[in-house]
Amino acid sequence: MSVKHIGDIDGVVVKDATGVIRKTLISQQEAPNFAMRVFTIQPGGEMPIHTNRVEHEQYVLNGSARICIGEEEFEVSKGCVIYIPTDVPHWYKNIGDEQFEFLCMVPNKPDVITML
Repeated sequence: MSVKHIGDIDGVVVKDATGVIRKTLISQQEAPNFAMRVFTIQPGGEMPIHTNRVEHEQYVLNGSARICIGEEEFEVSKGCVIYIPTDVPHWYKNIGDEQFEFLCMVPNKPDVITML
């Protein structure tokens, strides 16, 4: 069991992205099946097109962004739920004036991130 506050967790700058910070809220070492992270993308920031070897389940906490999953683009905002299948190209761009933040849950399996 684990209880902690998000303010006590250090963020890590996401490599190859612009204005993106990741905090690991529940790590693979803490939970047997899923890890939970929160991503923050600053206004104008973006995460370039890439694939992951694991699926993503996401919930938007704040802000708005344009995202692309495969060939489809979407505008998402607070309250949106996003599913990204394994190995499907995807990207994010903050299109608002405030931080875009989302929870991201991934299975505890080996992941390979491929920048496209």
